[in-house]
Amino acid sequence: MRLVIANCTVDYSGRLDAHLAEAIRLIMVKVDGSISIHADGGAYKPLNWMNAPNTINESLADDELTWLVTNEKKEKLTIRLHQVISDFSQEMGIDPGLQKDGVEAHLQELLAANVGQISDGMVLVRREYPTDIGPVDLLCRDHEGAAVAIEIKRRGEIDGVEQLTRYLDYLNRDGNLRPVTGIFAAQEIKPQARVLAEDRGIRCLVLDYDELRGIESDELKLF
Repeated sequence: MRLVIANCTVDYSGRLDAHLAEAIRLIMVKVDGSISIHADGGAYKPLNWMNAPNTINESLADDELTWLVTNEKKEKLTIRLHQVISDFSQEMGIDPGLQKDGVEAHLQELLAANVGQISDGMVLVRREYPTDIGPVDLLCRDHEGAAVAIEIKRRGEIDGVEQLTRYLDYLNRDGNLRPVTGIFAAQEIKPQARVLAEDRGIRCLVLDYDELRGIESDELKLF
């Protein structure tokens, strides 16, 4: 992990163009190559970011450091560091991963046993499908044999969509799996998370805990 606090300007081009005027910000670079730029506010959400894998090239001209971040999707992030205040790196090692609480783990178990309710012909490949960036809750195949990655939460928020996006980016590099689509499943999905998921082509699935346990109707709500 590398954390840089700097007075900087940021320009992004790709799906759209965006500009951040000069200000002091935190730049976070993770070992997988993902990069995000944060203000001193706005909770966890970055002002701009690019998911891994990326290539970062640093250049120095007229005593000003510039980072050029690019990827295979033709996205480009140009960060001009007018003044570096702090530059800190730390090797963090392998994270053991999030330990799910009882309800979330039980939701995963119940949905794994009932994936056919999501859509006709869907079958489970594996629970906790392993990847180098963490386990995917459920990996399935639909009626046409296409791979589907499912991320399960009690409460569906933007960070869960971002997590599933990272898994999809990674899984789609595997020629034996791609194309892989995603389903974001939760008991409650926040409106902002739904908008982000749909913008990225991820389907949303509202889970009813009682229905999955067979107490009520077995009809799930896939949007």
